[in-house]
Amino acid sequence: MILDSKIPEGPLAEKWDKHKFNVKLVNPANKRKYDIIVVGTGLAGASAAATLGELGYNVKAFCFQDSPRRAHSIAAQGGINAAKNYQNDGDSIFRLFYDTIKGGDYRAREANVYRLAQVSVDIIDQCVAQGVPFAREYGGLLANRSFGGAQVSRTFYARGQTGQQLLLGAYSALNRQIAYGKVKMYPRTEMLDLVMVDGKARGIVVRNLITGKIESHSAHAVVLATGGYGNVFFLSTNAMGSNATAAWRAYKKGALFANPCFTQIHPTCIPVSGDYQSKLTLMSESLRNDGRVWVPKTVETAQRLRKGEITVNDIKEEDRDYYLERKYPAFGNLVPRDVASRNAKLVCDEGRGVGSSGLAVFLDFADAIKREGQPAIAAKYGNLFDMYQKITDENPYEKPMRIYPAVHYTMGGLWVDYNLMTNIPGLYATGECNFSDHGANRLGASALMQGLADGYFVIPYTIGDYLAQTPYAKIGTDHPAFKEAEQAVIDKNQQLLSINGNRTVDDFHKALGQIMWDYCGMARNAEGLQFAKQEIRKLREEFWRDVKVIGVNEELNITLEKANRVADFLELGELMVEDALQRNESCGGHFREEYQTPENEALRDDENFAYVAAWEFTGVGNEPVLHKEELKFENVKLTQRSYK
Repeated sequence: MILDSKIPEGPLAEKWDKHKFNVKLVNPANKRKYDIIVVGTGLAGASAAATLGELGYNVKAFCFQDSPRRAHSIAAQGGINAAKNYQNDGDSIFRLFYDTIKGGDYRAREANVYRLAQVSVDIIDQCVAQGVPFAREYGGLLANRSFGGAQVSRTFYARGQTGQQLLLGAYSALNRQIAYGKVKMYPRTEMLDLVMVDGKARGIVVRNLITGKIESHSAHAVVLATGGYGNVFFLSTNAMGSNATAAWRAYKKGALFANPCFTQIHPTCIPVSGDYQSKLTLMSESLRNDGRVWVPKTVETAQRLRKGEITVNDIKEEDRDYYLERKYPAFGNLVPRDVASRNAKLVCDEGRGVGSSGLAVFLDFADAIKREGQPAIAAKYGNLFDMYQKITDENPYEKPMRIYPAVHYTMGGLWVDYNLMTNIPGLYATGECNFSDHGANRLGASALMQGLADGYFVIPYTIGDYLAQTPYAKIGTDHPAFKEAEQAVIDKNQQLLSINGNRTVDDFHKALGQIMWDYCGMARNAEGLQFAKQEIRKLREEFWRDVKVIGVNEELNITLEKANRVADFLELGELMVEDALQRNESCGGHFREEYQTPENEALRDDENFAYVAAWEFTGVGNEPVLHKEELKFENVKLTQRSYK
């Protein structure tokens, strides 16, 4: 299989504008003849559905939540990047492009990333016009703050609620099209299979989560906007319902899955507190603007602190190790997420971690409060501080927060070309469920940017190029391909319900998550990955022998929902391990212990691994086939990343 990324010719800065001119158009009178399915209504999905509806297409939008407002995009806190250069501090489209390529450890396509930087400036104007209440300076201008991996202030924010406010803007635009009748909304409906006719994506099979009814929907094109797969680790910052099923079922129908092992570990999360915890809570990376990260300088001091013999306020300044400031003086606490996470793990592995488990570091605001005053810090981060206090019963204004890395975002996803189309004609993937823009490590405040860029400004152009070459004729859901897919979904559900084993779905999910975290988490090595691969296979086989799924199909059945998702996670986990095993280098969030510099930094192998790893499904339990898309760097120089 040849992977054609369809990157336009010409200079980097001109590719997107020329491409927009060269794509085929659908005239307004013909747009109403085409049906488009959008699965997922977070930022990428809601913005895509709203924009496509506005253009005149007939859109069906699906989400498994009771409302698009419940999408996990709402949980994003710190901000959205854009190269506006309002601070006049040296930012530009090219600098945002360069920071993103470098932050992703040179494992992303130049053309896609540059386009992302280009359209970032339009996103802010769009959202301001929608009424998104971005923070403003005293004079009324939009405010910016810094985020990891950059030395400029380019992050627009709405306190610690940026994702929520942006989603409400997209949701308003979506509701407008629903009211006009251009978008038909299907809440509490989950996609369980992709339907292909003559090798093209022509619809989906869904389960109504209230009634359990299996239904089909036909369209001329399908757009997936279903988020990432971080919940394969069980404990993550993702909403508990976030899953990989839609993308994974597309993979099993032939769509390639790219770079699955590229998982982002977020450095500032509230640490695990017990064995019965079901998810983790993110504390925005924006806190690292004013918070200073540190641990005790000695193991002895850390041990006394953990035993309660001393308090944090008893540790003098000279006995504190501000390790990020010490090791990376140029970026300090604002190093990229993978660097900050790895260093937190390192000091905790040395025995200098804090908290009862020893798996935490301090994020201290004492200096910032002394410098700016508590009201100023509360104005920036008040809701985040309140959330932390409610969860931990500790006042972060009076004592440092305790944080530790946790699974957050997945840079891998379905392989797409420059048009965001997968290798299956008519099937598109937007936002976090595609692989395209972040390489091996996403910079903070870039997820919201990508989701809205794809939905508002990319897919509306590129999907028209495909539809302009597609006949108007509709395919009915009585077509044999739909009936065959429906039956496969029904059979799988019945199989899950008939096992009647002894272990709960959550029990299997937790076991998988522990294997993934231990052997394919912040650090990996060949021996551990080989072990994990065998353990996941054993666990998957046991799942299909001994899982207990209660209830029946034709009703509300949350256990069946979970079972379907965990069945997919068990297969996906194995692919993630396989991908990590074959990539004999370290880059970004993929840290192979065998490949590191003397300073414990990621050691890339550009000669052998400067490619996108795109995997082809060959059957459950069979070895997948690896296809490589070589990455070409013509505008940036491949260098060892340094934030010192």
